[in-house]
Amino acid sequence: MPGSPTHPASGPRELPGTGRSAVVTGASSGIGAATATRLAAEGVVVGARRMDRLTELAASIGARALPLDVTDADSVAAFAGALDRVDVLVNNAGGAFDADPVAEADLDSWARTYEVNVLGTVRLTKALLPALIASGAGDVLFVGSTAGLVSYEGGASYTAAKHGVHTLAETLRLELFDQPVRVVEIAPGMVRTEEFTLNRVRDRDRAEAVYRGVRAPLVAEDVADCIAWALTRPHHVNIDLLVVRPRAQAAQHKVHRE
Repeated sequence: MPGSPTHPASGPRELPGTGRSAVVTGASSGIGAATATRLAAEGVVVGARRMDRLTELAASIGARALPLDVTDADSVAAFAGALDRVDVLVNNAGGAFDADPVAEADLDSWARTYEVNVLGTVRLTKALLPALIASGAGDVLFVGSTAGLVSYEGGASYTAAKHGVHTLAETLRLELFDQPVRVVEIAPGMVRTEEFTLNRVRDRDRAEAVYRGVRAPLVAEDVADCIAWALTRPHHVNIDLLVVRPRAQAAQHKVHRE
C-alpha cells in the first residue's frame, strides 16, 4: 500500500539524477544546449559536430565536450570509448530538412532526415546500452515530437522519421523490461528555437511566419525542464511518453494566432 514501510515511495526520496553522468547529443544549440545546461549539476558530457559552439557551452556550464556525429559509426565508437560511465543518455540529435509534399520528395533529404533522427539514434543507443545497464539505474531518453504521433501535409520526411523514433522508444522499453533502465520519450509540439525551422524551410521570412501571431510558443528551456523532470523521478517511476505543447497549440493543426 502507498505509504507503508515497504512501499518505495515512503520516506524521503532521493532523486536519481543526483551525482549521475548524463550524455546529451546535439548539444550545440536549441533543446540540446538547454538540456545540458539544465542537467549541468549532474555531470554532463555534451556531443555534437560543431565543436566551436560545443566547447563554448561546455566551458560555461562545467561540462565535458566531445566531438560526435551520430551518422558516422567511427565517430560514435570514439565517443563511446571516451566515456568512463554513463547513467543517462538524452538522444536529442535530429532535425528536419525539408517541407516538401510527397509528390515532390527529395530522396536525399529523406535519407538525411532518417539517418540523423533514426539511424543515428539507434547507433548511439546501441553503443551506450552496456554502460547504461551496468550503471544499475540507467535512463534512455528520446526527444521525439508530436510529429511522431500525428502526420501533416508537407512534413512526410520528418513525421516518418519521428514516427520511427517513437516506435524505437516503445520497442526498446519492451526489450529492456527486465533491465534496470528506463526508456522515456518527450514529444514537444511547437518549439521556437534559433535553427530548427530555418534549417527546414531555408528562408528566414518563412521560418518567422511559422510562429507569427502565436503569443508564446514553447522555447528550448521549456522542453529541457520537462526532460529534467522526467529524469529526476524516483527510478521506479517511468514516464513512458510526455507530450508537451504551448497552450496556443491545441493540436497539430489547431494553433491560436493573434
